[in-house]
Amino acid sequence: MVDGLWWDQEDAEYIRRRSDRYPGATDIEPEWTLEAVKDPRRIVRDPDPRSRMGAARLIGYSRSAGFVLTVIVDPIDEAGITAWKTRGSDLRDYLEGEGDGD
Repeated sequence: MVDGLWWDQEDAEYIRRRSDRYPGATDIEPEWTLEAVKDPRRIVRDPDPRSRMGAARLIGYSRSAGFVLTVIVDPIDEAGITAWKTRGSDLRDYLEGEGDGD
């Protein structure tokens, strides 16, 4: 899943400017998300239990970013919807190895 993750220009700009909307948030480069979704230890939640549209949630490490990312993906066309620096229970699950890689 998501071997072909891609970002349209508007959504890429949206994640690059997270700190404009959320003071103290980390701006995310789309390239980091490509690394995170290919992480062999990634966690895949498909569908994301918090999604109203059936999007998938992927949690994985980005070497370029230096931290774990949560990436929300449209499972039909593998387009990125949004992404953020992982925290809370998602980060704990990742660090504890709760993922199955798919």
